[in-house]
Amino acid sequence: MDNKELDDSYEFACRLDQQDRLARFREEFYIPKGKIYLDGNSLGLLSKRSEASLLELLDSWKQFGIDGWTEGNHPWYHLSEQLGRKLAPLVGACPEEVIVTGSTTTNLHQMVATFYQPQGNRTKILADELTFPSDIYALQSQLKLKGYSPDTHLIRVKSRDGRFLDEERIIEAMTGEVALAVLPSVLYRSGQILDMRRLAKAAHARGVLIGFDLCHSVGAILHELSAWEADFAVWCNYKYLNSGPGSVGALYVNKKHIGRFPGLAGWFSSAKHKQFDMEHVLAPAEAAGAYQIGTPHILSAAPLIGSLQMFEEAGMENLRKKSLDMTRYMMKLIMKERQHMRVEIGNPLEDHRRGGHIYLEHKEAARICRALKANGVIPDFRAPNGIRLAPVPLYNTYKEVWEAVQILRRIMEEEQYKQFKNERGVIA
Repeated sequence: MDNKELDDSYEFACRLDQQDRLARFREEFYIPKGKIYLDGNSLGLLSKRSEASLLELLDSWKQFGIDGWTEGNHPWYHLSEQLGRKLAPLVGACPEEVIVTGSTTTNLHQMVATFYQPQGNRTKILADELTFPSDIYALQSQLKLKGYSPDTHLIRVKSRDGRFLDEERIIEAMTGEVALAVLPSVLYRSGQILDMRRLAKAAHARGVLIGFDLCHSVGAILHELSAWEADFAVWCNYKYLNSGPGSVGALYVNKKHIGRFPGLAGWFSSAKHKQFDMEHVLAPAEAAGAYQIGTPHILSAAPLIGSLQMFEEAGMENLRKKSLDMTRYMMKLIMKERQHMRVEIGNPLEDHRRGGHIYLEHKEAARICRALKANGVIPDFRAPNGIRLAPVPLYNTYKEVWEAVQILRRIMEEEQYKQFKNERGVIA
C-alpha cells in the first residue's frame, strides 16, 4: 500500500482490515474493552498464548518443585538459552549470540563492564543527547567506577533540532579518544531509525567498539546484527514483544567476542556442565550465556514463550510491512486534518527511517494525552511536548487508526484538552 492507494474514508479503513493477512492475531490478545490501545511501544498487551505459557511454568513449579529445573516441557535450567535461540532471528543473530536475561539497564551495565576497557588516549564513551535517560545513568556509573568524570568522558552528540540525530555528526565524534559507543537503534521520542550498519562500520574503522539499545526496535523493525557486525546489543521484551510488565530482557554479543570474560561475573555466567561443580574459579559459558549474572527469573520469562510463537508464525517481514502501512496511513489522516489539529508530526516521514510509532508535538501534549484517554484512546506522553501513538500490527486495526485520528480531531476542535492540567501523570 502506498500513498496513492490511500483515502480517508471509514469504508477504506474497513477494506484494509478485510485484506489484512495478520488480522487473525488480534483474536489472540486481551484487548481492553472500549479502548483503542496505541501504547504497545511502551507496554504490549497480554496474549492468550503468553498467559498459557506463564500458567504452564507456574504449574511446573507446582508439579515438580525443584525438579522443574530439569523436567517438564520447558526445563528452567536451559530456558534462557532456548528463548535466546527463538529471539535470535528477530535480531539477525546466530543462536549462540543471544541470551534472555536481566533487564535492559542491568544488561547494559554488563556489556559496558565487559567492553569498556580504557587504554592510552581511548578513555571516553560516546552516546547522544536524545537517548533514553537510563542508558545515560548506566554509562555515567560505569565511568565513575573506572575513575573518570562523566562531565569530561561521556560524549553526548548533539541534535540539530531536538528530534533527530545526524549520523555524520555521530561518526565525526568517533575520535581517537573514544573507546566505546552506545547508541539507540530507534529514538524513543521521534522514532528515528539509526543506520546501524553504517555506524558499526564507521566505528570499527576508527578503532571504536559499538553497542546498541534495541528497546524501541525489537519486534518492530528488521535487524541484521551479525551481518552489521555490531559488537553487542541490549533490549527489553515487554514492548512490541508483549512479554509483560518488567519481564526479562535480553542481550546479544557478536560471536567474535564470545570468550571475552564477563565484566560482571555471576552464578549463571558459568558453563552449564561446570556450574554445579561449585568451584571458586569461573568457567564461563562459550556463548552469550556467559553474560548472565544471577538465576533466571523463570516466571517473568515464561510469557515470552507464547509471544515468540506468534512472531514466528506471523513473520517479521510481514509485521514490518503492516507497521509501515499503518503508520503511513495514520500520518496521511493527520496531515489532512492538521489545520484543525494544530499538531506537528515529529517522526521521520520516510519508511526506511521510521520505527513503529508516530510522534506528534504540541505544547499542550500532556493534557491532550489526558483527553485522549478520557475518550478511550490510550497514547503515551513523552516530556516535554510529545504524543506517541503506536499502531501495533499484531493487534491494532486500520479502523482503530481511523477512529483514533477522528477522536484527536474532535478533541482539538472542541478544545476538550483544556479540561485537564498540562502535566504528566505518575506514569506518562
